[in-house]
Order: sequence, then C-alpha cells, then structure tokens
Amino acid sequence: MDFLIMCIGNRDGGDDAVGPYIADKLKEEGTNVLDCGVVPENYTSIVKKYDPKKLIIIDAAEMGLPPGEVRIVSKEKIGVMHISTHGIPISVIINYLEQYVKNIIFIGIQPKSMSGRLTGVVQRSADHILELIKRKQLDKIEKLL
Repeated sequence: MDFLIMCIGNRDGGDDAVGPYIADKLKEEGTNVLDCGVVPENYTSIVKKYDPKKLIIIDAAEMGLPPGEVRIVSKEKIGVMHISTHGIPISVIINYLEQYVKNIIFIGIQPKSMSGRLTGVVQRSADHILELIKRKQLDKIEKLL
C-alpha cells in the first residue's frame, strides 16, 4: 500500500470533528482511510497490517494560529503542543508507528471551537485538505515553524 490516512477526532467535539469529517469524505471516494475517533492507539495494529509506505495523520491541533489554519507539524513540535481530545499523546503513537512506517506526516488543523458543531472555517480547511489529497499535493501545506 502506498499510503494510509488516519483521521482522529471526536464527532461531538466541535472542530475536533474535523478528522472524522475528512474520513467520511475520503471513504466516499474509496481512499485508504481509518476513522480512528478518539482512540487512535486502537488502530496501530491495522496500520502495521496494511504496511503503508506513507502514513498521513490528520487531527485538530492547538498551534496558536488563526482558526482553520493548516500545517504539517514535525515530530519534534508535536511533543510540545496540545492535540485533540484523545488520551494517549499522538507523539507516543507516532514514535511507536515509526518502527513500521518510515514516512509519517502529521497534518494539524487549528480549531476555533471544541464544542458544538464543526465550524465553517474549519470545514472549509478540511475541504481544502481533501482537494490536496485528491491531487497528491500535500507538499503545498505549510510547515509549522
């Protein structure tokens, strides 16, 4: 498998639902995607089974940016930021999965609200990410400095 996408988030958590939103859209298109909800650690064995060359992880992330901003976040930055509402830090999951997948990309979306429904600004960003995935242009996403 060339690539696999892990989408993380809480469907009832406002902009934390951005991961499941993206997963739903990708499933409609037949893309290799896992909707991990708030327990991405439960999907590590599936990632290992599929043995992808590239793993793309998508989640809401508090990056101190305006709502809806999207960034590729390096492994070093992930350890010092708050990401989503799941229990195990994503940095721990990435460290574990690096034993099996050499190319892991984390895409963070800055939330506006972590309660209620998915906000329009974050949904528009999610739709933009979907287009970039479809066109295989993830390299157009800015890196978090």
